[in-house]
Amino acid sequence: MQELIKELIDKVGLTEDQALKSVDTIKTFIQSKLPPMMHGLVDNFLNPQAKAEDSSDFMG
Repeated sequence: MQELIKELIDKVGLTEDQALKSVDTIKTFIQSKLPPMMHGLVDNFLNPQAKAEDSSDFMG
C-alpha cells in the first residue's frame, strides 16, 4: 500500500493524507463489489506486511 500511496503523492500531487484516504476509499469500493470471503484478499494485496504480521487469521 505504501508503494501506491507514494505513486499518488509523486504522480498525482496528492498530500499523504489525501493519498491515504483515496486508497482507503478504493479499497472499500472494491470490497463492496466482492463477496465478504474475498475482502481479505484485497487487504492482503494492498498491505502485504499485514499478512505476514497476522498469520493467525488463517483457519481460525
